[in-house]
Amino acid sequence: MEHLKRLFAIDPWKIATNELHTSDIRLQESLTSTGNGYMGMRGNFEEGFSGDNHQGTYIAGVWYPDKTRVGWWKNGYPDYFGKVINAINFIAMDLFINDVKIDLATQEVTDFYQELDMQHGLLSRQFTIEAEGMTVTFSFERFLSLTTKELGVVNMTAKVLAGSGNIKVVSKLDNNVHNEDSNYDEMFWEERSVGENFVTARTIPNNFGIEQFTITALMENVSSTDITSKKETAPFLATETFIFEVVAEDEIALTKKVVIVTSRDIEENKQLEVAKELMADVNNATIEEQKDAHMKAWENRWEIADVVIEGDDEAQQGIRFNLFQLFSTYYGEDERLNIGPKGFTGEKYGGATYWDTEAYAVPLYLALADPSVTKNLLKYRHNQLPEAHHNARQQGLKGALYPMVTFTGVECHNEWEITFEEIHRNGSIAYAIYNYTNYTGDTSYIENEGLEVLTAIARFWADRVHYSKRNAKYMMHGVTGPNEYENNVNNNWYTNYIAVWVLKYTLENYAKYKENALVSISDDEIKHWEDIIANMYLPEDEELGVFVQHDTFLDKDLMPVTDLDPKDVPLNQNWSWDHILRSCFIKQADVLQGVYYFGNDFTIEEKRKNFEFYEPMTVHESSLSPCIHSILAAELGMEEKAVEMYQRTARLDLDNYNNDTEDGLHITSMTGSWLAIVQGFAQMKTYDETLSFAPFLPQKWSKYAFHVNYRGRLLHILIDSNVTITLLSGEPIDVTVYGQVHSITESITVSVED
Repeated sequence: MEHLKRLFAIDPWKIATNELHTSDIRLQESLTSTGNGYMGMRGNFEEGFSGDNHQGTYIAGVWYPDKTRVGWWKNGYPDYFGKVINAINFIAMDLFINDVKIDLATQEVTDFYQELDMQHGLLSRQFTIEAEGMTVTFSFERFLSLTTKELGVVNMTAKVLAGSGNIKVVSKLDNNVHNEDSNYDEMFWEERSVGENFVTARTIPNNFGIEQFTITALMENVSSTDITSKKETAPFLATETFIFEVVAEDEIALTKKVVIVTSRDIEENKQLEVAKELMADVNNATIEEQKDAHMKAWENRWEIADVVIEGDDEAQQGIRFNLFQLFSTYYGEDERLNIGPKGFTGEKYGGATYWDTEAYAVPLYLALADPSVTKNLLKYRHNQLPEAHHNARQQGLKGALYPMVTFTGVECHNEWEITFEEIHRNGSIAYAIYNYTNYTGDTSYIENEGLEVLTAIARFWADRVHYSKRNAKYMMHGVTGPNEYENNVNNNWYTNYIAVWVLKYTLENYAKYKENALVSISDDEIKHWEDIIANMYLPEDEELGVFVQHDTFLDKDLMPVTDLDPKDVPLNQNWSWDHILRSCFIKQADVLQGVYYFGNDFTIEEKRKNFEFYEPMTVHESSLSPCIHSILAAELGMEEKAVEMYQRTARLDLDNYNNDTEDGLHITSMTGSWLAIVQGFAQMKTYDETLSFAPFLPQKWSKYAFHVNYRGRLLHILIDSNVTITLLSGEPIDVTVYGQVHSITESITVSVED
């Protein structure tokens, strides 16, 4: 596939460029996004940019319920679409040379350089500009602290290469910000108070009973020279202006420290006081000490999380970029939070929670973080169980329907085919409970809250199916599977299969833990569920040997993606929606999603036939698709396809495969690069209380290595010409490698099999 212009050089630890990409500035901003789990921002320029760009700063858990904009209404339709709020622009520093404002959109610069240091969480930039008789090199470095989550720091320096005059810096807290995706172009903020060095703003009232969020931003600017600054205020705006008189060879510096607190943690009337206390704590250390602590915190994360690849710097950069952005978005400290598909990098998808978390993020966090991180993700869903019951009632159904898109647990998507029909997401909530229990061996959650969630989901499925007397089978009509390029289909194989699995899994665990369960299941319910399990219709074609995606899929004009005119791809940017829905082309893994989830249920031959049938028709226009295909291809010995799909998931944003990264990064699908390596290339499996590996080494790679936490053990896995598994901590463990059981007390080494 031809890539869009690659903006950044290949480097194992950096995202760097010597070019100012003025025509691709939104893409450049997305790719240099930073965050610390509490807040984050796109890679905007401190001095602003008057050309087309997307200034965006976002704070975790701060959002607004924007009234759904549709021309018609149906019962059960969500009242609002939840949106992440574009928050105060606190990095802003207007720059002037002899009263001429610096604007890289209109002025020529030289020696431009921008670098995202992924190892240490630092974003830096510099450029040289000639203006009004002066030549000046400006440099910026900023970070969002991992050790003080409310703290953001910008260090600016200016070195005068020639000429003399003045350099003016206007450091700002600017809450005059708008969401690009607001349905009615409304301003989502109202001013509460503005002082010389702070701004307090609150989200505007809404009609949906959603709390209004208040934030306070407090700044302190420290100049390298002893000059008097001027502080001013305006609506939504606090500024501090510094004017430096300079001559050639002079160098000036300004450090900007900003503390942000929100009503999620601090009541509005106490926010300024708390912000001042936090700033005082920050000032107990130098900025260099703050920076060093932040860098060390990133290094500590990388000690476990890093995947080392030798022989392929593109692959190495891709996996590290994805891990960096994932951990910038979420590290599990706050059970009120989840992982938005765009994280802190854009407004598309509203910054809300999707099924992506359970389907794709949970396996990574299980292996790379403390089990409490994943448990917090499970608690997040349990906390929202009452709202899931509400969603089901809205559709006239029993049990609980977890939302496709949410902040609170109430469905807040704005497309009917998603809201009403893409109910397979309910199965992924249950699958995450299985994944946690199976991986950690900890049954404490499933015995209590987990079984309550499973039972509610099972009751939904039991009510959502209907019995076809003509076929003597249970069926599910009017659904949308993971392949969103087909809507309102009947008997989507994956949806039917995962519904049956949930019923089975719930009954199995109820039988184990019913004595102390938080719920009870009646004998009549058990009998009904068992009947559904025994008689669910699962479409299959014996001649082709495949599970049929839905009832009429085989009636389509089936053809491979290779028959498409290249100019038609991506389909979603070139074809009408009607054309897409009528075609055979698949947005993402659908049947293959089920084969991936329940791999132990199917033979290698079944997996091969389904993969070879569906993958050629898959356009992978969902960021969630390539990793599933990479994992299955690896298991099937299709190394070239596995590596191709890894490359696509690892560099989806860096190479802008789907021509949409300017809207923000695909955060939740970034787990796919790790899954493709660990579950794909290394074939890590955890079925039946057994940890197993069957690795292969991609031809271009000379080695790869990673860590996994598994049931209280920390393991290091190295694959070169051998497979070496080292137990770094925890009790000895039996691990199966290529079908042979090895007891690991320290380390074992076996040869890589062909």
